Amino acid sequence: RRYFRVKRFGSSAMLMDAPPPQEDVTTFLRAARWLEANGMRVPEIYGDDEQRGLVLLEDFGKSRMREYLDQWPDDEVEVYRAAVNALVRLHRLPTGPFLDYSMSEYMREAMLFIEWYCPVRGLDVDVAGYRAAWESVIGDLLPRQRPGVVVLRDYHAENIMLLGTLQKQGLLDFQDALNGHPAYDLVSLLQDARRDISQELEAVMFDHYREETGVDGDTFLADYARLGAQRNAKIVGIFVRLWKRDGKPRYLPL
Repeated sequence: RRYFRVKRFGSSAMLMDAPPPQEDVTTFLRAARWLEANGMRVPEIYGDDEQRGLVLLEDFGKSRMREYLDQWPDDEVEVYRAAVNALVRLHRLPTGPFLDYSMSEYMREAMLFIEWYCPVRGLDVDVAGYRAAWESVIGDLLPRQRPGVVVLRDYHAENIMLLGTLQKQGLLDFQDALNGHPAYDLVSLLQDARRDISQELEAVMFDHYREETGVDGDTFLADYARLGAQRNAKIVGIFVRLWKRDGKPRYLPL
């Protein structure tokens, strides 16, 4: 998937080029339209050609959360609070027209760790034991994600755009949305593999989310930890896969 900034008469738009069969823009379009219809700030769709994998989108500009905070770190609390507030708004909505975050999907992701990371480190893994441990951990939380919330699955500082003010934020990269556990996107934001935040800020933002939503503190914290571990196992595997399979070594230092 590639993106191009298209300019004409002083205005601009973003062209997504996601050619089939490797890519399928229908999932992006479905998620974008549902999110927009429910009041979330996503790029407006100006036009699309699903057969060719082309989508013309609103240009959110160049002020991405990560780079902004690299330059203006004193705004960190305000920006993260706005990002958590966006999740609170999303989690107050009904579930969307998406599949459930199933045990099989959680397991597929967790297995990326032993499929890609462990071989390059020469680690000998008890595959059956690894699988059984994750099935136990995820099986415990599955009942608590029903009926669930919409999970964007890649909610972090590189997929949030700042649109004029720190409180006005635009969402990107939501085409893999599922209905799942409310802790998933929160831990994705606060334990971001691409941008570190302090444990103190993480605790403040976790408590802010809990206060705004009224979730049970201890149970939610346990699920937050479980999903943080699952997500990090997945990410380590994906980053190695990006290097070995896709020729993108820039992910290794992360």
